[in-house]
Amino acid sequence: MSVQGAPADLRIRPRDFRIDRTASSPRLWVGGDPAGTAVMNALSLTFPDGERFFIRSVRRFEKEAPAALRGSIRDFIVQEGAHTREHMAFNAQVEASGYDIAGPMALIDAHMARANGREPLAQLAITVALEHFTAAFAHVLLAHPQVLAGSSPHLARLWRWHAIEEIEHKAVAYDLLMHRLAGVSRLRRWTIRWRTMALVTLSFLSTVTNASLLLMRQDGITGLAARWRLFRWLWLKPGLYRLVASDYLSFYRPGFHPWQKDDRDLIAEAEFSLAQA
Repeated sequence: MSVQGAPADLRIRPRDFRIDRTASSPRLWVGGDPAGTAVMNALSLTFPDGERFFIRSVRRFEKEAPAALRGSIRDFIVQEGAHTREHMAFNAQVEASGYDIAGPMALIDAHMARANGREPLAQLAITVALEHFTAAFAHVLLAHPQVLAGSSPHLARLWRWHAIEEIEHKAVAYDLLMHRLAGVSRLRRWTIRWRTMALVTLSFLSTVTNASLLLMRQDGITGLAARWRLFRWLWLKPGLYRLVASDYLSFYRPGFHPWQKDDRDLIAEAEFSLAQA
């Protein structure tokens, strides 16, 4: 594998996975933990609009991409379209369990409005940054099953399927951006990457934190108690943010490429697990 691009034998394969629309799950579906449930619900609430944003951002530049990359873009779009569909179904189950999602969605809508107001190349750079986040989270969900330990089985399968496909297409938007920026200096490309990631990080973490706190309030957990429980779940046990930290920081390295971390072994293991389930 060349560190300059995706593995030559990589195959991005859309899978027609569908969540069970009729299955019931506990309100606190992440092992009974209100903080873990709030974080995962908040992440899911960001996905439908976020993934539609990703699709639009790559489509704008699809025609100018090399033929092989255009094929990957088409598979990326199919995968992200399916993720949008299934997380809309998941989010409907979040509402059915008794959560009012209007407050969290207002935060997410404000975040998306700012992103949609940027010019097309900036939107592609935002997509690259957020795709790195999702790929890092995907790796952790597959490599560290304790994150979703005790979770509702059919919902855990949704997240494993999503993680598989996020890893597969983690370099598509990145390679498209690098192709689009081929005429500028390496320093300029790196500057665009790190500045965009820094701004996206502040916006993304703020949105997820505040949306999670709004959801936890509906479980009667507020103030310092809510913030402590959220901090503990994100940084200590299981420590989602702690587990993604090294992958996240790798993005700032000059010469970075998403496939410098070849984690396709996790895809094979997860697909076997899904098939068994």
